[in-house]
Amino acid sequence: MKSAGSNSPVWHPFTQHATAPSPINVASAHGVYLITPEDDMILDAISSWWVITHGHCHPRIVAAVRAQAERLDQVIFAGFTHEPAEKLAQALVELTPDGLTRVFYSDSGSTAVEVALKMALGYWRNIGAPRSRIVALEHAYHGDTIGTMSAGARGVFNAAYEPMLFEVMRLKFPHEGAEQEALDQLEAICKSEPVAALIVEPLILGAGGMLVWKAETLAEMRRICDRHEVLLIADEVMTGWGRTGSLFACEQAGIAPDILCLAKGLTGGHLPLAVTLCSEEIFEAHYSMDRAKTFFHSSSYTANPIACAAGMANVEIWKEEPVLERVRNLQQMQERRLARLGSDNMFTNVRQCGTIAALDLIVKDAGYLANVGPRLMEFFVGRGILLRPLGNTIYVMPPYGIDPDQLDSVYAAIAAASAVVQSGGE
Repeated sequence: MKSAGSNSPVWHPFTQHATAPSPINVASAHGVYLITPEDDMILDAISSWWVITHGHCHPRIVAAVRAQAERLDQVIFAGFTHEPAEKLAQALVELTPDGLTRVFYSDSGSTAVEVALKMALGYWRNIGAPRSRIVALEHAYHGDTIGTMSAGARGVFNAAYEPMLFEVMRLKFPHEGAEQEALDQLEAICKSEPVAALIVEPLILGAGGMLVWKAETLAEMRRICDRHEVLLIADEVMTGWGRTGSLFACEQAGIAPDILCLAKGLTGGHLPLAVTLCSEEIFEAHYSMDRAKTFFHSSSYTANPIACAAGMANVEIWKEEPVLERVRNLQQMQERRLARLGSDNMFTNVRQCGTIAALDLIVKDAGYLANVGPRLMEFFVGRGILLRPLGNTIYVMPPYGIDPDQLDSVYAAIAAASAVVQSGGE
């Protein structure tokens, strides 16, 4: 069947072109707004897939990108280096939890996690005690490469690619009241066979449904991993750079992972860049006169100088501007507005983690493929708000500079969303 969609040759991500409306053309952006060629303004309440932290086209990051583009655009990173990559790596070692001493560059959250899994497996092989078992949380989503899909929950995201995926041990999600069950399961798994690594999204799962879990549980997972010599991988692709209320989510548990994955907010959302940080022990396992122990991973644009310059500008903003104060203000604004919706009988499971707010619209057909999801997005965009629900789960994750009136408009749209259901949106 030939597509009846637009004449554009572009194939958009996570888009069913047979049913989706035509994509919205965006000509420019500023602060919390996307601007169409017709000068219509759309409030970006999800930070354009969770990447924009300080606002669109932040002048300090724009200036850094412009200056670097005029100096050095790209150079192979195997056998060469450059100042933006060196400065950013050193800054990240200083900012992240203690014990993370090495920085490996890549270009997306998926590849940052893929690198982490390869680092873990390479570590065990290179020290002469090979382990291959990975443990991951129920409902997890870690990306769309083969390794990250394998670590993610099986379902609609990866069903077609099942023959390519490897099996992992799946840990029950530590819902409130069920934390000990998940911890006991982790302990039992680690006792039953050698485990290479546990991978988690700290404190909140993203695409898995914005599911919140406790920092105390993460701290206990760290202790279990230590007892059984299991590497802990923290996927902070989404949770990093202030989203959970602290610079990195792991800080709230008082722990340092063995491997840490960062992307999205790393450049303030301006350019694609990712890093995988690891302990010196993991680096040392790959450091050898035996070239077969080399860490074999790369991409053509590894540590692109322009992207690294954007990343360094982001770090400087964090160091020199009151970003955490903005984060705390947004956290409080979200909390007050969520409370107002808590009594609405159209919503359930109202929850918050730092600057991230989420709630579920009560419908008969729930889940990621719930028909109400696309209708809700169309409804929100019609009101000048970019919200992209995960099925019947509506979440708000705006840039930190959003003001109270702008956030009020977002919540007014959410409050009105029940009209979608009442008019047949299920």
